[in-house]
Amino acid sequence: MLKSLLSTAVIAFGMIGPTMAQERIRLSSNWGEVTADLAGNEAAKSLAQMLPPTIEMSDHLRQEKTGKLPAALPEQTRQRDFSIGTLGLWGSDHFVIYYRNGRVPLPGIIVLGKVAGNIAVFDRPGSVTVRIERAD
Repeated sequence: MLKSLLSTAVIAFGMIGPTMAQERIRLSSNWGEVTADLAGNEAAKSLAQMLPPTIEMSDHLRQEKTGKLPAALPEQTRQRDFSIGTLGLWGSDHFVIYYRNGRVPLPGIIVLGKVAGNIAVFDRPGSVTVRIERAD
């Protein structure tokens, strides 16, 4: 019984281990900057490989900033709900910074990461240029 429990724990840890190894990025603009932890999926890994892009982002529905990445990211499991600070992918190349809680229509978003700081710097109307780079 104990051996079975240990085997199950080792398998479970092995399954979640890679998703816990996160890379930290910085999102900077003339409004301020925040850091975020990337998710452990292939889309987030592909985003990390294209760093440091600079993206023109516009406000959408007073809940998010959205802009086009230089290239498409791989398809992953999508979800409809998002929370304050979620970094997502709408379509294959539209990077999104959510500064409110909410829900998107189907097919949903691919979660790329989560802002670790105060996302309020993006909670204002208008467009902004955002640079995404590795954090120190």
